[in-house]
Amino acid sequence: MDDSTKQALLSRFQTYLDTAALEPELPVEPDEATDLYSVFVELAGLRSEVRTESRLVKDALDQFRAVFAALEASHAGVQQELERARAEGREQIQAALKPLLLGMIDVRDRLLAALTFAAPPPPAPPSWKFWRRNQPFASGENWQEGLRMTLRRLDQVLLDRRVVPVPMLGQPLDPRRARVVAISADSTAPDGVVIEEVRSGFLWEDQVLRTADVIVSKSSTPKGNQL
Repeated sequence: MDDSTKQALLSRFQTYLDTAALEPELPVEPDEATDLYSVFVELAGLRSEVRTESRLVKDALDQFRAVFAALEASHAGVQQELERARAEGREQIQAALKPLLLGMIDVRDRLLAALTFAAPPPPAPPSWKFWRRNQPFASGENWQEGLRMTLRRLDQVLLDRRVVPVPMLGQPLDPRRARVVAISADSTAPDGVVIEEVRSGFLWEDQVLRTADVIVSKSSTPKGNQL
């Protein structure tokens, strides 16, 4: 390279340096390491906030669960109290009505006995013939029909209160519903079968209100076994 070429290159390099010194400096771009650190800091802060919010939500849910559990326990307690109050109310009503119903059944027994063992009335003297024709219950048949009407009305009143007689005749003995008052040697019926009802038994709402008095059969009755 000759001297003239070297001079030309130096001149151009000097011109470039002068021009570069006059140009404004460009802003320095942030470096990549600084950007990642900022992201990590923001992520850590966000994670902390999420944990805090999750803890608050969990605490709120736990409180709601406690409240719901308390409400359910209270509801169950109220239901139990209502059931107990209803049961006590039913028991009190039954205790109050039972003597009355037993009294009605006793009246029914007397009416039935009067119809069963009623004897025909004696003939009236001639001077009473006209008076008897004008009295609706003067004859024995009219008097018995009046008792039957009263008995039917009484049975309907008992039925309205869910009091029903227990059919025992011809059935095997049920010690829960009947009491044996006698044993009869009856070869036509199996042992332990009710062959006669001395007193009828009654149920009240499927519960025994009065036990029946019955006579049961036995093929051979040893001495001293009859009640």
